[in-house]
Amino acid sequence: MKQFARLVSLASAIALVAALALPSVGMAEKTRLGFSGGPEGGTFQYFSNGIASRLSKMVDNVEVSNMASAGSVENVRRVNSGDADFGIAYSGDTYLARNGRLTNDTNKYPNVHAMAFLYGAPAHLIVLEKSGINAVADLKGKRVAVGGAGSGAAAAAQRYFGALGLWDQMKVEFIGYSKAAAAIGDGLIDAMWVFAGYPNSSVIQAAASNKIKILSTYDAGVAGGAFEQYPFYAPITIPAGTYSGVDYDVKSFQDSALWVAGKHVSDDNVYDALANIYTKEGLSYMVKVKSTAKAMSVDGALVGIVTPVHTGAQKFWKEKGLSITDAQMGK
Repeated sequence: MKQFARLVSLASAIALVAALALPSVGMAEKTRLGFSGGPEGGTFQYFSNGIASRLSKMVDNVEVSNMASAGSVENVRRVNSGDADFGIAYSGDTYLARNGRLTNDTNKYPNVHAMAFLYGAPAHLIVLEKSGINAVADLKGKRVAVGGAGSGAAAAAQRYFGALGLWDQMKVEFIGYSKAAAAIGDGLIDAMWVFAGYPNSSVIQAAASNKIKILSTYDAGVAGGAFEQYPFYAPITIPAGTYSGVDYDVKSFQDSALWVAGKHVSDDNVYDALANIYTKEGLSYMVKVKSTAKAMSVDGALVGIVTPVHTGAQKFWKEKGLSITDAQMGK
């Protein structure tokens, strides 16, 4: 009888351990998603980290981890392959990648789908006031930091300066924004190229330690035919006073930074992510993360998108009353 009791007790203990090992009823396993952002100090990283943190806290059964990245082009490749689920990429890079037209890369990346417009990213071309560089053409033979290898900034620089015939005539340095801001002050480079929303922290860093100038890039781009080759770029003015010592408007051009998702990401995950961020509270939170997020809105959520929109995002934006173009439908 005692042996029987011991067997019953042992069976009960095994059953208890097994029950504890199983998920509780009603507790679904968390979906883990990766969000590929950008380099330290860049606007991409602020946005990806901010969105990932909020979604992890606010959306049930979802955990989103932020991933450091070289930037736009790397994000397109990661999202396309499924190594990342969400990412930030420029509209231009997304368009070129889908059509096999990335610089030195004829592969097509068809699995990257747009979710929403985040902000416009203008070109900043910074030199020291004492440099004697007054126009884009003066960069011939100069050391120019264009962003990390594989970044959207570097790709945009190659397209722009290539169209003007300058790319092969400059001494190109593939270094990120924060390092470039230090390097220009130390005289290690002559100019730094930043392709990001304003005000940008690395440009602020450079201006805090040095007297800088920001060169106009738009008129030179028109004259060189850059915008005929790359029609997804649009003119923009960086207002006077945006950066210390730059008390004049700067005529530049911009690409659109987009929140993108892989085709493999479920419609529900995409829909729920947008439904959380594109609320009054979510948008207010994003502005606290980075003032550049003031450009985010429901009404302008599809601005600058010339490639297919994820089906989960299509559902969300249609419910908000937005129209989806044929290009955004993938037709």
